[in-house]
Amino acid sequence: MKFGKEFATQMVPEWQQAYMDYDYLKSLLKEIQRSKQRHKPPPAATTPRSHRLKRRLTLYRAFSGLTSQSRHSQQQPKSPSSISPVDIESQAILVNSVRSDGSESYQTTFLMAAEEGGVQELEYFRKVDDEFNKVDKFYRSKVDEVMKEAAVLNKQMDAFIAFRIKVENPQRPFDWSVEMTRLASDVAASTAALAASTPRGVRASRRAAMAMDVIEESVSNSQEEHSGDEEKDGKKTENVKIQEKKTENIRDTRPAPLDILNYVTMNHTVETPRSTIKVFLNVPPQTELKFSRDNLKKVEEQLKGAFIEFYRKLRLLKSYGFLNTLAFSKIMKKYDKITSRDASKPYMNMVDNSYLGSSEEVTKLMERVETTFIKHFSNSNRRKGMAVLRPKAKIERHRITFAMGCFAGCTAALILALILMVRARNINNANNPEFDEGKTQYMDNMFPLYSLFGFIFLHMLMYAGNIYFWRRFRVNYSFIFGFKQGTELGYREVLLLSFGLAVLALASVLSNLDMEMDPKTKDYKALTELLPLFLVLLVVLILLCPFNLIYRSSRYFFLVCLFHCICAPLYKVTLPDFFLADQLTSQVQAIRSLQFYVCYYGWGDYKLRQNTCKSQDVFNTFTFIVAFIPYWSRLLQCLRRLVEEKDPMQGYNGLKYFFTIVAVGMRTAYNLESLKNEVNWKILAGVFSIVAAIYGTYWDLVVDWGLLQRNSKNRWLRDKLLIPYKSVYFGAMVLNVLLRFAWLQTVLNFNVSFMHGQTMVAVVASLEIIRRGIWSFFRLENEHLNNVGKYRAFKSVPLPFNYDEDQGKHE
Repeated sequence: MKFGKEFATQMVPEWQQAYMDYDYLKSLLKEIQRSKQRHKPPPAATTPRSHRLKRRLTLYRAFSGLTSQSRHSQQQPKSPSSISPVDIESQAILVNSVRSDGSESYQTTFLMAAEEGGVQELEYFRKVDDEFNKVDKFYRSKVDEVMKEAAVLNKQMDAFIAFRIKVENPQRPFDWSVEMTRLASDVAASTAALAASTPRGVRASRRAAMAMDVIEESVSNSQEEHSGDEEKDGKKTENVKIQEKKTENIRDTRPAPLDILNYVTMNHTVETPRSTIKVFLNVPPQTELKFSRDNLKKVEEQLKGAFIEFYRKLRLLKSYGFLNTLAFSKIMKKYDKITSRDASKPYMNMVDNSYLGSSEEVTKLMERVETTFIKHFSNSNRRKGMAVLRPKAKIERHRITFAMGCFAGCTAALILALILMVRARNINNANNPEFDEGKTQYMDNMFPLYSLFGFIFLHMLMYAGNIYFWRRFRVNYSFIFGFKQGTELGYREVLLLSFGLAVLALASVLSNLDMEMDPKTKDYKALTELLPLFLVLLVVLILLCPFNLIYRSSRYFFLVCLFHCICAPLYKVTLPDFFLADQLTSQVQAIRSLQFYVCYYGWGDYKLRQNTCKSQDVFNTFTFIVAFIPYWSRLLQCLRRLVEEKDPMQGYNGLKYFFTIVAVGMRTAYNLESLKNEVNWKILAGVFSIVAAIYGTYWDLVVDWGLLQRNSKNRWLRDKLLIPYKSVYFGAMVLNVLLRFAWLQTVLNFNVSFMHGQTMVAVVASLEIIRRGIWSFFRLENEHLNNVGKYRAFKSVPLPFNYDEDQGKHE
């Protein structure tokens, strides 16, 4: 793989704009190369091709030996005084450091501008300087951020150590010297690590980074007592004097560890329905410290997650510096090769001496974080601690691909068999005079049961396709959704699950497609009639299985998000929650199929394959409720965000779902048998459906996708596009509009001669699922580009303690 492609794959997706623009610099070099080829003088004499020296003749040169030194290694390095004026004149560039507005930047002076093509080379170095200054500035800002975060984590560790002491010794009076002797081995190499870690020469603004030294240096009053005795005796060593001086300096600025608890309060970050109700009723939160082992465990888990995320940030920042340094080295070597100059050496000397190349703060901080994490959160087990801090990359296993292909082949074969059977028996054609009562019963009763699995399969298929294209166009979907690192499903795993479900469903369909009625009891065989119910129960059991089987972490993540959607206003709304709620709005027909399961099997209709549900008022009432649930959940989420964020856009978004609820209610009422021929209901259903569809289409294209921007450089799209083909965006917009109005079939009652009514309902529901799949890709693309614009590559991790530093200073 060429370096340019490898460089792009190794980038942090949200920091793409902060990396060196390698492709653009490479294009400038190609222009320089073409210019030199145009102005290159023709050769003096042409030699016939057959007489030209061939490269393979170098194989016949004398062997230089394996142990002989090269002539370059025998030469002594030149001292600055020994460099001749000829060498100075042969230099192509001079790199200088320039300070302006308190910031340092670098500027390259090209000394060969008068030569042929010098203007292009001058432009090249100007662009290289711009890119390097951009990278160096971004790196400085990020290092400052992590230093400040290190200071915050240090304060959290101070409180955590004191909290642990209070929990383990609730009754016994605290003896500082004895306790610190017991904890010295833990604290010295850990909490001390993150604090006073700033290398020499770093400005006072980074004093926060000195944090993790805390317990080691302020640890022992016993050391002070010993040093006091030695001072009286006049036998104090120089090292003890230095240690005492450090302790005195820290004592002025930092309190004793147990005193920290006097101005530290608990930070309740876990959102629960109870906490939401308390906030709504203006009940003051309980922030007092309760020294219990349960609270200690919660604090430890929160700090553990904070350290893991902080260490991940350090790793990515270190990778950022290394990749950019390597990219500058590569591009300068290409320049030397094209121009036959020696400019890479002085330029890379500047890079190595710059903040980007010489700063070791991130590396040292990583070592201290590792020491702290291993000591306090891994029971001094380095292998266990490093396995958590540096999880292994997910390996694509061949058995997943093989099983997915096997199930896909079985699915294709079963679909073909099903099509042939339907065509042979002419089951789908309701207008066929031979369409007897048994076939009508099958389409009215069994088809809605099995269509549930078809809707789920299609939705999973669209999700797998989205994952594939998200990865292809480098959309960081795992970060956006908040998946735990290494547990996110790839498109192969999703396809495996979807095809496995399809095989089970199709096998069940074929097994009872040709059911015959018992001539004596008029009952169907109970086992075969219960197959759809058994299949649903199997899927539910797998989804709720507590054992580590079939992607437990993903199942748990889905169930948590689903529960948050059901209890929408009682939980803080996150992107996974409202994204899942939007998906559920496209699965209304699947939810109605679940309602039909309850009616069909709960009331015993399956014994005679009859459908008496629609004649029941309870069933008709729940038909409205079931259709409202996804949209109502999404409306409550918008209202919650409107109250919390004070964003009027959330109110407009909620209004969209309100119109949709009214439209769905009108269409559901119109489809009831008692109102089937009412013109007024038909008009109301059509009007509200059109309003909801227009509103939803505008919101999809303009707000969710960020398109239809008139002044964009990509006219009627947006400034930044991940897909290089603009026609894809215009095609997606047109397709979204068409599929949005697929509901017209439910109002206008289109009848297709070769298609049964239940089949038409399933087709319309499938079109909505396809539209939602297309919407999902562009919605997440827009969210990713928003993160890129804000360089938002890490999630915020809640910390367990609130630290009032001002109060601590006053005390």
